[in-house]
Amino acid sequence: MSESLTILIAGCGDVGTTLGQQLAAHGHRVIGLRRDISKLPPEIEGIAADLAQPDKLKLSLSALSSCDLLVYSAAASLPGEEGYRIAYVDGPKAVLDALPVQPRQLFFTSSTSVYHQDDHGWVNEESPCLPAGFRGQLMRQAELNLLEQAIPATVVRFSGIYGPGRNHLLRSVLAGKVAPESPPQFSNRIHRDDCAGVLYHLIQRWQQGLPLEPVYLASDDCPVCMHEITHWLAAQLGVTPSEEHLARRAGSKRCDNRRLKASGYQLKFPDYKSGYASLVAEYHTT
Repeated sequence: MSESLTILIAGCGDVGTTLGQQLAAHGHRVIGLRRDISKLPPEIEGIAADLAQPDKLKLSLSALSSCDLLVYSAAASLPGEEGYRIAYVDGPKAVLDALPVQPRQLFFTSSTSVYHQDDHGWVNEESPCLPAGFRGQLMRQAELNLLEQAIPATVVRFSGIYGPGRNHLLRSVLAGKVAPESPPQFSNRIHRDDCAGVLYHLIQRWQQGLPLEPVYLASDDCPVCMHEITHWLAAQLGVTPSEEHLARRAGSKRCDNRRLKASGYQLKFPDYKSGYASLVAEYHTT
């Protein structure tokens, strides 16, 4: 049996909790850091703290005597640029400064907002990242900060996360809104369970002494135009489209996941149809 690790998940929300449950089921000690620990399942130890309050954070973490891995998976709790800076630029530094022992490895959950491309082409881990908006700029700054510090770090860039409780697109289609065919807008997505699965897979690689790349792009096998996915969802939901609506532009690109798959990861939901099937079925039973 592999050694039991102590793993701190900072910002232990939806993805972090799903990951934590998987790690705990395999014998690891999992500690979830978040403001409201009452939402954590019993197999995850809770530490209540706010990333925006470094002094209190240091006090909250002072009793932690070991930490093999730090998974930083926070989400911005405040709207606007300041919220992003606190969550992604200041937050990781605050956690590392507050820990009485330094982790042996760090994993950081980033996003495809770091890409600026809008030409329907493919992007991968080596593609230029020159985002124009503050979200992408601050996320990219956070990536560089962590990759340049002393502790070995791996960045995982998730595309659009969907799954249980993430029903924005379903609600929009249920309201009759679908995307127009023109202009085309490619969309990339990954199921919540695959987000946790990717992180668990990379942690396993690290524990086995296998090499990790500094950056992985985590997205499913099927970049798809919003026109296609919204019309497919409408058909599955039995909705007659009544309005063509172009969602907030986030560029139009296609995410190449070959590096992740070459590492041995097998997607649970390789395309949007397999991923949305259970969500659509749940709608039909409510």
